[in-house]
Amino acid sequence: MPNKKKNNIISFPSTPSKLERQVEAILFAASEPLDIETIEKRVQTNTNIKKILENIKEIYKNRGINLVCIKNKWSFRTAEDLSKLMSLQKSTQKKLSKATLETLSIIVYHQPVTRSEIEEIRGVSFASNTLEILLELDWVRPAGRKDVPGKPIQYATTENFLNHFNIQKLSDLPTIEELSSAGLIDSSNIDSAIFGTGKFYQEKQEEKKENIYTEIDDMLSSTLDKENDDK
Repeated sequence: MPNKKKNNIISFPSTPSKLERQVEAILFAASEPLDIETIEKRVQTNTNIKKILENIKEIYKNRGINLVCIKNKWSFRTAEDLSKLMSLQKSTQKKLSKATLETLSIIVYHQPVTRSEIEEIRGVSFASNTLEILLELDWVRPAGRKDVPGKPIQYATTENFLNHFNIQKLSDLPTIEELSSAGLIDSSNIDSAIFGTGKFYQEKQEEKKENIYTEIDDMLSSTLDKENDDK
């Protein structure tokens, strides 16, 4: 923080030396505390590193992070009075099981769909935590209840699912024919029921209608333009 003198002239801390900047960068990037000998090897100099460390320590003494020395090893640490603001956050990558991926695929292509319908398409039942994983990832959400006896919960994909996989709308997903022609699946071994008649199918049908209408409009427009040219 700059110091304000009586004559209203603001004075900034002196520019650190090249060696100070090097030592500061080494400590900042270090994954563990470093002793003076290690720092000396990094900067490749016989200069009094301890004095440099003391200077840096003084500069940081009132900052949010401090330079501390514990058992002759130096490191930057959060200021003690601010430690309560810090919280440890761990990001754990989970590998989705085959059952979870199959369940997600069925929901994507057949939504809205109930648990029993998913099991019917897969041909086997699945553990209760399969849906819980997808719900926790916010890729799947409850989408009301089906109007049948028992009124089971239906499931559909979320906006976060589209964002995660960089998909603008469901109809952007490939059809079974497109996947087969690309050589990604063998359509003869795929139950077409997985592609369903739900929202994905409906969006595809709407797109086909729009394309047909566009083609008709283009054809009519070109015909009218030709007639006008002939006149």
